[in-house]
Amino acid sequence: MADKGDIGWKVMAGAAAFAGGFVARKVITAAWKKTTGKEPPTNPESPDVDLMEALGWAVVMGVGMEISRVLATRAVASQWVKGTGELPSHLRPKS
Repeated sequence: MADKGDIGWKVMAGAAAFAGGFVARKVITAAWKKTTGKEPPTNPESPDVDLMEALGWAVVMGVGMEISRVLATRAVASQWVKGTGELPSHLRPKS
């Protein structure tokens, strides 16, 4: 069973990733609208959506969401170290 530190870390990292993803989706959507002049595809899998537009949206969204997740998790890890004095066990370098 996970100890309280592991559970606390998972809750904090999950909440940060969720919040980061929410903000990232809004920012990416706004940037897509500004760049292309139209709404992003709501259903990129649909044959009615141009293939290049669907692929472009998938790449931009995938990369953007992963970047936001990494940044959010790293920010939480930094705060975790400030509060506990050490990284969560799975982020520590293997010796």
